Amino acid sequence: MTDHPTTSWEAMQDGNAFYRRHQIYSIPGKLPNLGDFITAGCRYGGPLALMRDTTKLVALGRATPSFAKAQIQIYSSAGEGILVLSWDQGKIIRFGWTGDERLVVLNEEGAYRLYDLQGDYEQYSLGSEAAEMGVLDARIHENGIVALTGSLTLVEVRDWAGGKPLTLANSGLTQPPHSWAVIPPDLTISRHVEVLMSVESTIYSVDNLESIDQQLSRGPFTHLAPSPNGKSLALLTYSGLLWVVSTDFQRSLAEFNTANAPGAEGEIRQVEWCGNDAVLVTWDTLALLVGPFGDTLQYFYSGPTFAVTESDGIRLVGPDSCDFVQKVPVSSVSVFRPGSTSPSAILYDAWENFTRRSPKADESIRNIRPELGAAVNECIDAAGREWEPVWQRRLLSAAKFGQAFLDLYDPTDLVQMGQALKVLNAVHYYEIGIPITYAQYIQLSPSHLINRLTSRSLHLLALRISSYLSLKPHAVLKHWACAKIVRARPTATGSGRDAELDGDDAVCKSIVEKFEKLGGDDVSYADIAKRAWEVGRAELATKLLDHEPRASDQVPLLLSMKEDRLALTKAVEGGDTDLVYHVLLHLQRRLPLGSFFRLIEEGGDRLAPASKLLQVYAREQNREMLRDFYYSDDRRVESAVLCLEEAATMQDPTAKITSIKAAQKFFSEDKERGFEARTMEEYSRLLNTQQQLEKEADGKISFFGLSVNETIRICLTNGMSKRADKIKSDFKVPDKRFWYVKLKALTAIRDFDGLEAFARSKRSPIGYEAFVRHLAEKGHLKEAASYVPRCDAHKRVDLYVVCGEWRMAAKECKDRGDRAKLEQLRKSCPNSLIARELEQVAASMK
Repeated sequence: MTDHPTTSWEAMQDGNAFYRRHQIYSIPGKLPNLGDFITAGCRYGGPLALMRDTTKLVALGRATPSFAKAQIQIYSSAGEGILVLSWDQGKIIRFGWTGDERLVVLNEEGAYRLYDLQGDYEQYSLGSEAAEMGVLDARIHENGIVALTGSLTLVEVRDWAGGKPLTLANSGLTQPPHSWAVIPPDLTISRHVEVLMSVESTIYSVDNLESIDQQLSRGPFTHLAPSPNGKSLALLTYSGLLWVVSTDFQRSLAEFNTANAPGAEGEIRQVEWCGNDAVLVTWDTLALLVGPFGDTLQYFYSGPTFAVTESDGIRLVGPDSCDFVQKVPVSSVSVFRPGSTSPSAILYDAWENFTRRSPKADESIRNIRPELGAAVNECIDAAGREWEPVWQRRLLSAAKFGQAFLDLYDPTDLVQMGQALKVLNAVHYYEIGIPITYAQYIQLSPSHLINRLTSRSLHLLALRISSYLSLKPHAVLKHWACAKIVRARPTATGSGRDAELDGDDAVCKSIVEKFEKLGGDDVSYADIAKRAWEVGRAELATKLLDHEPRASDQVPLLLSMKEDRLALTKAVEGGDTDLVYHVLLHLQRRLPLGSFFRLIEEGGDRLAPASKLLQVYAREQNREMLRDFYYSDDRRVESAVLCLEEAATMQDPTAKITSIKAAQKFFSEDKERGFEARTMEEYSRLLNTQQQLEKEADGKISFFGLSVNETIRICLTNGMSKRADKIKSDFKVPDKRFWYVKLKALTAIRDFDGLEAFARSKRSPIGYEAFVRHLAEKGHLKEAASYVPRCDAHKRVDLYVVCGEWRMAAKECKDRGDRAKLEQLRKSCPNSLIARELEQVAASMK
């Protein structure tokens, strides 16, 4: 049976705290001698990156071919090789890990690469200053990088998207610091990175605003190590004194002289934190754990080790094993501490008695009945803190046993812990090699763990965990599809089964079938198609995009692939006006104008909506393009109408006439538009005539742009009657219209003699009633009455009334012997005086 959990416990702080070292993996011979390598470890059970330390000599017998050129070897915590990276980009200054398990490698020229665990990378730069001055040193944390340039300035890059480097405050350095460290932004009060530098006997704190001398006198320090929560700082002097202070340097927390440590030989290799409570100091064969009150625990190894700080402990990789050292969690102490009388310990004891069929179980449960719920919860928590599945199972069984005695208890925590432990045990397996604890798992989230598995191409396990935890498998499926596309990349030597797999149809079919089978219907095919295009599989990318339901995701990639017609077709089919405009404007900028128009024209009915939208846009924003589009599509009528629209807004006479003539030319090229062509010809002739009239008037009278009627009217009102007659003749103005225009014009200038002469010139085609009514309307009643006798006899009475001539109206009635009309006039007359006169006329008719 597996040893009891307490067998690995060691007491500190007078028995008030316990620490334990658990061997996670046995790895004899799997890793090279860590003393010959520069090593960087990824937190949360991540991999180790090793690079040959060129400052150290290696015996020829131990040399391997990998030493011939710069290489970085990546191993899991279980000693399994994951990847080997070759490097030929100048001297490596520093390498380290991001929070999402990518390896950052920085060279002396300020260029840095982000490698994933498949060997693919993205490259960025720390800027021109770093490139010119060179990089002396750097510190890499999970969310960024801080570099020390040759000019002793600090340059920071936050996040890993290739952001702009920022220069921190001037530190005032005259030479590189003895040692330095950074506190990440998420652990500082200011939310900006803080750099701690050992300079002479003190430490400088540098951020983006200022550099502060902490006024210390115990330096210089060979090692600086901030705790995982950023609240404490471990300092090591050249004399070997370990000093722990708060990061604001206001409190001294602990001191320990490492020179007195038994078994310590050679130089100190590392000073790292074990969680937030203790500090681990390592030599070649010794790891010394120093507690808060100067208590120590010793761990001996057969060779150099490498320690990786975790939030709840420390991972220690030696020549033969990978261990995890941590402070024993409170729940584990509560359950397993010898002599413990806590409810959880009694519950666990009761469960053991129950399994042995001992009657003591019932008595124990009765004793802790009020605290039974808390005891169950503590047993569940303790199960999560154990590494061995045997003890996990026993603790969960105890919790389940206690739960049976509770009337109201939500089993969710128990179920979730069981699921979490099953997942953790799966990833702890040495072939997977991710020794993440339950506390780290909760801190990171299950989806982060799944991403780590996919980055290692462990897609099947990632899918099973996603399914088991009821998480959407989209991220896993997407990564799997991209990996499949890369692996199935066609090669010139492909043959047999490999060549068959390389077919675009086969790859597309397998991806689509997998998505449909595993419920990834709403996975974006566009992202996968983009990856296919990036590796040179344009045909495959197009096939995958056919399965993408969202046009907004399809179109940008199709544009990148220069599948112009397909991009425009998809945008139109999607029915999104903004998307269609986006494609049209993109193509307009990129293609020659003729090719752009031809693409739209050849689309026929499928691209008709795009053609209409282009016309709407061009009419408002770019009429020159609209003119070219109509011309290229041989749209004569539309071109003519466009010329007319432009002419309507033109002020320059010459340009207006030119535009009208262009419209006339376009109309004349269409057999069915003869009328419009003649109209345009007449219009341009009218404009030329109006220009001539303005010249004759020395520019004092404005004619240009007026209608024929208005032009005649202006001529008449300005004494240019001969020109008015000529315009009538030239533009075939009908007599009736001309007489109406002249009547109104002469009335407007009160030329009543001219109007009389005009009326007598020949028989009026509009009659004389029009004269009477227009003159009366304008208030010229006397002049109006003079034209009544020329009107039809039966209308004269009413027309005299219109002119206010009641007596003349009465006389007309008398002459015609119309007594009824006279009586009607009498009733409607405006006053009694006129009424009496009308009565006299009526009496004279008897």
